Amino acid sequence: MAATINLRTEIREFLRSRRSRITPDKAGLPAYGGHRRVKGLRREEVALLAGVSVEYYVRMERGALAGTSEGVLDALASALQLDDAERDHLFHLARQSGAPSSRRRRKPAATVRPALQQVLDAITDAPAWIRNGRQDVIAMNQLGRALYSPVLADPRRPANTARFVYLNPDAAKAFFVDYDQVTRNAAAMLRMEAGRDPHDEELVALVGELSTCSELFRQQWASQDVRLHGYGSKRVNHPVVGRLDLDFESMDLPTEPGLQLNVYTAPAEGPAADNLALLASWAASEKTLATELLAPGG
Repeated sequence: MAATINLRTEIREFLRSRRSRITPDKAGLPAYGGHRRVKGLRREEVALLAGVSVEYYVRMERGALAGTSEGVLDALASALQLDDAERDHLFHLARQSGAPSSRRRRKPAATVRPALQQVLDAITDAPAWIRNGRQDVIAMNQLGRALYSPVLADPRRPANTARFVYLNPDAAKAFFVDYDQVTRNAAAMLRMEAGRDPHDEELVALVGELSTCSELFRQQWASQDVRLHGYGSKRVNHPVVGRLDLDFESMDLPTEPGLQLNVYTAPAEGPAADNLALLASWAASEKTLATELLAPGG
């Protein structure tokens, strides 16, 4: 039997977790009485805010989202004060609930087309790479390999950034300045991917491996938090050139569903730009730099 993620459980735990964080005061509701037996909103309060019957909301929270209209999902997202990522996750779960079990997302490619690798290689002043929703590193340019050399030191291929931060915590803490935030983001992006494609056997296997081997991942996975990739900042301590404070952009590749292009840059004429130039010089001089396809010593 193919490994899959239980959608009804995903829906139930997600909706309960979002309901529990909202107080009546935060929702603009009167809090009658003193002690409340539930943390956050009651089911009937969510139903009232969403404009549905209590019975209907109870069915949804038990995992029955198949056939739910976009209008009801929007109302539920508003009632639970979901952010953009959480709203998308709710819609993904509903869409997957209504999909025939035989329908599967097209599996992202394990390698990229030569033309995409040429695009990466043409980016010479910024680290760049392509990854999938499981955070497997699929392709990189030379500066990307140099920047992520600590991640590529693990001989397993494809290299996986979530596996690195949870299963190599000492190396990851030394590399990522904001280690705690990096791990929370990793778990949240994997949770988002699980909503998009609960039938991805490799994703299920990765979540199982991380859950078995990392208490931190178990805690962060249980939070039900989700996150969109997009843009932001990344601060690393590179073992060769030192501190790099970088900006990143993460972009979906329309021609390759499920893959994202990530590019890291530094403000011109600053210390990060100087260290990025040093990194480029070091990468050019290295003869044995690990790649996304070939592990150290491979």
